[in-house]
Amino acid sequence: MDPSIGIVAQRGNDRAQALAASIVEAVGADARAVVDEETGHVLDRKGVPVAAMADCDLVVSIGGDGTFLFVAREAGGAPILGVNLGEVGFLNAVAPDDAVETVVSLVADRRQGEPIAGRTVDRLRAEGEGWELAPAVNEVVVHGRRRGHGGGAEIEIRVDGERYAESHADGVLVATPTGSTAYNLSEGGPLVRPSVGALVVTQMCATEPMPPLVTDAESEIELRLTGPEGGYAISDGRNRRRLESPATVRVAVADDPIVIAGPRGNFFEALEKLE
Repeated sequence: MDPSIGIVAQRGNDRAQALAASIVEAVGADARAVVDEETGHVLDRKGVPVAAMADCDLVVSIGGDGTFLFVAREAGGAPILGVNLGEVGFLNAVAPDDAVETVVSLVADRRQGEPIAGRTVDRLRAEGEGWELAPAVNEVVVHGRRRGHGGGAEIEIRVDGERYAESHADGVLVATPTGSTAYNLSEGGPLVRPSVGALVVTQMCATEPMPPLVTDAESEIELRLTGPEGGYAISDGRNRRRLESPATVRVAVADDPIVIAGPRGNFFEALEKLE
């Protein structure tokens, strides 16, 4: 059976949509290619919801890291190949000029019965009393109703049941190694090489701060939020849950990682692009 390929182009990006058309043409009769609904409208071909691509042999994300995170949230059951149209590209390792050749090569391998080559990346689950957020590739954040003066909340951090820190803070961030270069870095957290099995815990503007903590990937982080205004738990900056105080959020590695397909990006070269 021919491989099934999903293609998601960044919305409103003519370059991404043109590249999607080139990939569809290149795989031709060698694969059953589908595009997302927005791209289908632009290319005048039938599109499908991104969530419907979860059973594909491969999903190609064309855009920046935001597009990749969207694809991972909607279709994370399939290996994802990231084509980088952004600035840095920690998640999107393939340059636009190499995209067609890379997809064609992966399709050829799959037609010969080979699995899609890639690396497995952990995601985070965050849950509370009767709820659970969509898994996060980068980070889970628990913060007060608003940031800055007069905002924030009291947040206690426990790691595997042991108290690590407690302070009034704008929030607390738990990141994967993949996410250490994102929001975590902007809040003063450490860089973690993607191959390291770890979690990072970083306070955000705490009045009594502790240094950012790197702990093993098997840890469970418990964040206990108190304060008159409550707050939010947020997964990858998109999915959020309103928290009524007091609230406890448990964060740990999810059971369902994602597979980032294709060649591995150069972590240190990508770091050089950070401002």
